Amino acid sequence: MAFPEPKPRGPELPQKRLKTLDCGQGAVRAVRFNVDGNYCLTCGSDKTLKLWNPLRGTLLRTYSGHGYEVLDAAGSFDNSSLCSGGGDKAVVLWDVASGQVVRKFRGHAGKVNTVQFNEEATVILSGSIDSSIRCWDCRSRRPEPVQKLDEAKDGVSSVKVSDHEVLAGSVDGRVRRYDLRMGQLFSDYVGSEWSGCLGGRGGGDSKAPQPHWPAHLSLPSGPITCTCFSRDGQCTLVSSLDSTLRLLDKDTGELLGEYTGHKNQKYKLDCCLSERDTHVVSCSEDGKVFFWDLVEGALALALPVGPGVVQSLAYHPTEPCLLTATGGSIQCWREEAYEAESGAD
Repeated sequence: MAFPEPKPRGPELPQKRLKTLDCGQGAVRAVRFNVDGNYCLTCGSDKTLKLWNPLRGTLLRTYSGHGYEVLDAAGSFDNSSLCSGGGDKAVVLWDVASGQVVRKFRGHAGKVNTVQFNEEATVILSGSIDSSIRCWDCRSRRPEPVQKLDEAKDGVSSVKVSDHEVLAGSVDGRVRRYDLRMGQLFSDYVGSEWSGCLGGRGGGDSKAPQPHWPAHLSLPSGPITCTCFSRDGQCTLVSSLDSTLRLLDKDTGELLGEYTGHKNQKYKLDCCLSERDTHVVSCSEDGKVFFWDLVEGALALALPVGPGVVQSLAYHPTEPCLLTATGGSIQCWREEAYEAESGAD
């Protein structure tokens, strides 16, 4: 007699607070997991970048070298290097082990909002309030970027990188996807009333029909605060200042879902998808983190984090583990059933 297969367990959401770490670096502007989720980075308004073991709550190293607040950071695939950008307009490449600055790239005309390595960590991509994305060769001694992407009409708020694509969100209300293999640019306009209508998809073909509307028509402002790929690479998630997240089909630009209930009207806040692409996750200006069911669009959890704005979050790449940043501290969250290993307290 064959026994039936056990019913697969549903996704568990991280709602048990394990740790609260006072980072001691002013306001925490961003928190980021490293590639395997064992460590995290915090970006401070006091010009420092710090490396932590979030489950143990231990500070491993402090990186000093920026001239103004640090706004974003990322780790390389082999955990040997870090990159960061900030209010001093500089992009910095760090050696993890020594804590020393390897290179400092200058060229942006305004603060650097976002930084990412490519897959091989040979190039750093940086997005700035100066409306450009610049690509810096980590191995070259040349001071200028190897490429500049300047199609945005306003500041670049978010940049994400896959093996052959660059996804960028801008204050001009457009999400741009650069397909590096095909040499094409795809652009989607995201607005509270216009998403998915008026033919708002611009393709890499210069002869493709462009959206048309009367010259007197005032388009709604929808500055984009964060963009990301789904983990399966089929969709993109977009957050904008109309307190709405939108899930788009990456290839067609079709609007697949909208997620509302949180508050995002003033600040650049993070959003992401859970480790199994089951839930949409977003910061909020009311001190909570919101989780929605990806398919149904229903609110699954409003997680109280603390007073004030939850400005940044990071989701573990393979486990239901969440990091949040509010004020000068970060919080580490796990699922209710999680039991900390001995020595991890």
